[in-house]
Amino acid sequence: MAEQPLTLTPEQVKRYSRHIIMGDVGSKGQRALMGAKALIIGAGGLGSPSAIYLSLAGVGTVGIVDFDVVDLSNLQRQILHDTDDVGRPKVLSAQDTLTDINPDITINPINERLSSENITPLIADYDIVVDGSDNFSTRYLVNDATYLTRKTLVHGSIFRFEGQASVFEPGKGCSRCLYPTPPPPGMGRTKSPG
Repeated sequence: MAEQPLTLTPEQVKRYSRHIIMGDVGSKGQRALMGAKALIIGAGGLGSPSAIYLSLAGVGTVGIVDFDVVDLSNLQRQILHDTDDVGRPKVLSAQDTLTDINPDITINPINERLSSENITPLIADYDIVVDGSDNFSTRYLVNDATYLTRKTLVHGSIFRFEGQASVFEPGKGCSRCLYPTPPPPGMGRTKSPG
């Protein structure tokens, strides 16, 4: 976890006042959030709301991995992006949106395709990984890397009108534990509308 601020500025107290007045969070919890680092895989339909809420909550560093560009067809569900972003890399659109939402945090745009060669160094500096990817190969890659490096994994998936969310803490299960292999071809989508 990144270094927590010792005190909150008056502006931060006002911005995060709803957290601070909650006994379960308080000033100490807010400072912990501000020292936390979260990596989001995918800036689409699942990654967009995750990135926005983590940024609003004051998570100090939010990394976003995506290699795609914004398409007009993304705009009805990918709330990080707007019409002016069409054609731009999703991570740069996300960075602009999240910085506007909360200029207090650091956004790390990572315009790369995940692979077995780059995933371990990419997740190394983060406390938690949020998987909002849209294909089985990436989901299994992210699961295996977080399991082996003992990172907490937040897994979300959607298919049409159904959704699923899970949290896998290090040493307490994994997505592959529930689903040892991807579904056979034709039994599931290889790419969700995320």
